[in-house]
Amino acid sequence: MHEALYRFIHARYTEILAVLPVTLLLIGLFIAVGSDAYLQKRHKRTMLLICTLVFSLIAQNLMDHLLTIGEPMIMLRRVVDIYGYSIRPVILLLFLSIISRNKPRKAYWALVGINAGIYLTALFTDICFTIDANNMFQGGYPVLKDSCLITSLILLGMLVWSTFRNYRPSKRKEGWIPAFSAFILLLALLLDSCVHDTRQPVSFLTIFIAISSALYYIWLHFQFVQAHENALAAEQRIQIMMTQIQPHFLYNTLATIRSLCVRSPQTAAQTIDKFSEYLRQNLDALNQTKLIPFSQELEHVRIYTEIEMLMFPYIHIHYDIEDDCFMLPPLTVQPLVENAIRHGVRGREAGEIDITVQKEENGHVVVIADNGLGFDPAAIDTAEGKHIGIQNVRERLEKQCGGTLILESRPGEGTRVTVFVPAVSQSDDPAGRKEGAL
Repeated sequence: MHEALYRFIHARYTEILAVLPVTLLLIGLFIAVGSDAYLQKRHKRTMLLICTLVFSLIAQNLMDHLLTIGEPMIMLRRVVDIYGYSIRPVILLLFLSIISRNKPRKAYWALVGINAGIYLTALFTDICFTIDANNMFQGGYPVLKDSCLITSLILLGMLVWSTFRNYRPSKRKEGWIPAFSAFILLLALLLDSCVHDTRQPVSFLTIFIAISSALYYIWLHFQFVQAHENALAAEQRIQIMMTQIQPHFLYNTLATIRSLCVRSPQTAAQTIDKFSEYLRQNLDALNQTKLIPFSQELEHVRIYTEIEMLMFPYIHIHYDIEDDCFMLPPLTVQPLVENAIRHGVRGREAGEIDITVQKEENGHVVVIADNGLGFDPAAIDTAEGKHIGIQNVRERLEKQCGGTLILESRPGEGTRVTVFVPAVSQSDDPAGRKEGAL
């Protein structure tokens, strides 16, 4: 018995080796998932279960192939086929559980259970399928024998619908990964129904399920990277706000308002309104993840500088705004103007700050120049906290709109900061605005 089995396997070793590439893919995926410290526990368990089930499905395919071309072992072949038809929808449902933000509905699990129950009838009846005395597969009633195909199509439909509902590939490019996976699984079902080759040890669906497993693992890492970037962006916004609302600015503003209450109550009331608006706009920036109109950012700058000029009347701000019809990240220009005041012109007897905005052929240029004390730009990388606003502005410009920030400064001569915001089309504009439509 064992010797005959050995001779049979040796005679078919080429066909057995055909499953080696997909097997190695799964082994590598299993190792990667098991050692991945970044996956959520739920996703890791699901991916490990998928890998295990796909391993078993490859073994089932290979065994079914060998039983088909070998000596008839009818009952064993029935059991093997029942397992294969029952487990494929389970794997598709696990893919759906990865995509869905909530656990799959009980109705889907019931559908998978009904499918398995239908094929279990092959143990004692031929209404679903049977293996005849000549070792030939014979299908039963049309709907019953195609239960696995129907169930798989339903789950694939739900997989596509859930992908486009939750992730919208048109807006999030990584959403095309599960969408493409669903497409190749559908293609596999079509190929398996059209191609009948007894020399093929593993079905197209099994091969494409293994490929899809790797694609879903890649997709999960895209989700982790995006969540990590969102967390960093939120932390950065908090950091920016904290650098903007400095205690000395609060104290100085409140002291100025107190003084104005005696000398000019009307001016004091106006200053309170401006200070309240300044605080509100800083707090709003915490929840703002999209680009904002430059006119909105400019209004924030005006409010801030008017308060500063009340406290330091020797500071003068000059505006030359030729272009304000574009979008940029919130708290982009205001931190740069605040740096120019705090670390530059306050040390001069007559502080001058020029804010210039011009439109170029391929974008928009904002320049903040002062006649302040100046500094060594190389010190930005080593300074602790002093220039964190500049670093954050530069990073957000690059990430959110592909912009740049160029800093030029010389001790004793002043500082010049040039911000470039590239022109974007309406489709690229996160706020859905056309330039010139503000």
